[in-house]
Amino acid sequence: MHPFAFTKAADERSALNAAASGGRYVAGGTTLVDLMRETVERPESLVDINALPYRAIDVTRNGLRIGALVRMSELAAHPVVRTEYPVIAEALNLSASAQLRNMASIGGNLMQRPRCLYFRDVTAACNRREPGSGCPAIGGRNRTHAILGTSDQCVATHPSDLAVALTALDARVVLRDTDGENIVRLADFYRVPGTTPEQEHNMRPGQLITAVEVPATPARRSGYLKVRDRTSYEFAICSAAVALDIQGSTIRSARVAAGGVGTVPWRLPAVERALAGRPATADAIRAAADLSAEGARPLSENGFKVELLKRTVARELETIAGVQ
Repeated sequence: MHPFAFTKAADERSALNAAASGGRYVAGGTTLVDLMRETVERPESLVDINALPYRAIDVTRNGLRIGALVRMSELAAHPVVRTEYPVIAEALNLSASAQLRNMASIGGNLMQRPRCLYFRDVTAACNRREPGSGCPAIGGRNRTHAILGTSDQCVATHPSDLAVALTALDARVVLRDTDGENIVRLADFYRVPGTTPEQEHNMRPGQLITAVEVPATPARRSGYLKVRDRTSYEFAICSAAVALDIQGSTIRSARVAAGGVGTVPWRLPAVERALAGRPATADAIRAAADLSAEGARPLSENGFKVELLKRTVARELETIAGVQ
């Protein structure tokens, strides 16, 4: 680990000023500190923001407002989240380990870096770590990599389960800097790699995530299915976040997003459109789920993800719709 300066921000203003001078924010530190130990990240200074007042979970008729410093385990255990937004609670409980969930903040979770083995190996080329150096995953070991949203510059998957659930629910990220507050849809917050894979999100240097807003939704039937190589403490090979509004036997509306297969949390609008107004039957669900992999670009070792994505989406849709 390289030497760095450490500052504890007493309030929001001091945190923003410190970051404007080049500091990096740290809360739980469960991702950033790991990357610093591996010398993937080498910040010159860290700004501890744990004293800032971003720890509330507010429930209103308009939805949820989740402070950026709320811990993952705290949000997962919240009674309203468990009953009204179960897809969020399930995504959190299927993430990391119990110990990490007790430490990791919601804001930090959304800011996770890729889990690509080449990104984390400082002896390997990586366009996200060193722009222009190349992407060895494209012709190398790529079983866990993305099939959607990829480019000739990067094929790394986005690691956050929570971000997939929040993307399905049309969540917004509240950002603040010295110029004021800005609210951005989470779906617009992340950037596909394109020709600039080092630019992972639309967040300016010095900006701070203060909260996440989840709009109220009639789709109380929701859930998160995570397919992985082992049953605990593992990242998704494929996942599906589903929220359905069903009246009688008809799907009035659907919200569906996938993880483990995209360079960003991947919303599936074609699936949603195919379900709207359709009966909640196995045939209708499977026909819609077959649209999940539209535009997929599988690599040498991950072609199985095309069919796995369709089956994962279909299975979770059937579960939430109560289809036998």
